[in-house]
Amino acid sequence: MQVILREDVANLGSVGDMVRVKPGYARNYLIPKGMAIEATLRNIKQLEHQKKQIQDRVFKATKSAQGLAHKLESISVTIAQRVGENDRLFGSVTNKNIADALQEEGIQVEKNKVLLEEPIKKLGVYTVPIKLHPEVTAELKVWVVEET
Repeated sequence: MQVILREDVANLGSVGDMVRVKPGYARNYLIPKGMAIEATLRNIKQLEHQKKQIQDRVFKATKSAQGLAHKLESISVTIAQRVGENDRLFGSVTNKNIADALQEEGIQVEKNKVLLEEPIKKLGVYTVPIKLHPEVTAELKVWVVEET
């Protein structure tokens, strides 16, 4: 019997896969638990349609992320901080500070998308990666300057 998997099943397949299983396994386990549906002509067409919609959504999301990445790479943000001796900051510049500075520029980015390995603790110019999409990462130039 052929079924279309609605969720990942160990040792069988992943979501959207069409697999052949024994009829008893399908009728008594997979279908009642909602893990699979029978592979009828109607269900196969519906699956293909859903896959096309998902591909279109992913393509649009990737395109918009690429546009935002291009915009981020063309600008830089300046963050002013209080400074002690040897150009060391009181406190540090974190991913939240960078996200807030971007928001002041009119660009909405979540703080967990800003990939700082460790907080910035000295004055200078830094290149900070921002992961906008699983396939798109932008490089933002951050200037950390002395507060006047």
